[in-house]
Amino acid sequence: MPAKIIVVEDEAPLAELLKYNLQSEGYDVVQASDGEEAELLLSEQSFDLAILDWMIPKISGIELCRRLRNRTETQSLPIILLTARGEETDRVRGLTTGADDYVTKPFSVQELMARIKALLRRAAPERMSDILVSGEITMDRGAHKVTRGPREVRLGPTEYRMLEVFMESPRRVLSRSQLLDRVWGQSSEVDERTVDVHIGRLRKSLIRGNESDPIRTVRGAGYVFDGREAEAPAQ
Repeated sequence: MPAKIIVVEDEAPLAELLKYNLQSEGYDVVQASDGEEAELLLSEQSFDLAILDWMIPKISGIELCRRLRNRTETQSLPIILLTARGEETDRVRGLTTGADDYVTKPFSVQELMARIKALLRRAAPERMSDILVSGEITMDRGAHKVTRGPREVRLGPTEYRMLEVFMESPRRVLSRSQLLDRVWGQSSEVDERTVDVHIGRLRKSLIRGNESDPIRTVRGAGYVFDGREAEAPAQ
C-alpha cells in the first residue's frame, strides 16, 4: 500500500506541482490549503508524512506542527516544513517545534522527493519490506501468510489488512477513525463499532492458550500493536 502524504500549501501552483510529483512517485496524496482544514483531516485520517508550509492561513504550519506533536496519534508523524524563511533562527525554531526536516523555498523538487523517501525509510522501514516481523509474529506479504512462532495464523481479508496496518506502525497509537481509513477506505460507510468487532476477531486468531495479547487498548485513544508483547517470557 502506498505511503499516504498530506500536503498543506496555500499557493495553488506549488500545491499542484507537489501533488503531481508525489503521485508520480506512487504516493497517495491529500491536499489542504489552510491549517484548520489540515488539522481536521489529520484528526480524521491516518497519514505517513505531512508537508506543511510555514505561512498558511488560519493556523500556521509551525503552530500545526506543535499541535501534532502534542497529540498521541501524531506524535511520531514525520513532518517536513516548507518555508521562505531561511534564517538560522527560523530553522532552529522549526526543528525544535518538532519538524523532522526543514526545506527553504525555492527548492529542488528532486531533492525534496529524496528527503521524503529518506524520512519515510527511517520512520517506517516496515513499509519497504515484504516480510514484517514483530516479536514472534511474522507476516509474509508475498505469500499472504501470517505465523506466530511455528503456528500459522489464519485470517480473513479484513483482519489480515488490519494486522498489516498495525505491523506497519508498531508501537504507535491508531485511533478507530484512522483504522477505518486505512482498512476500509475514506469513502466507506462502516462505523467505528465495526473496528472493535474486527479487533476482537483478530485477537481471537492471534492468541492461543496462554499466549499474550499483542494489541493493547488505549482508553479514549485507540489501539497499539506491539508484537514484542507476544514473545514468551525469558526462563
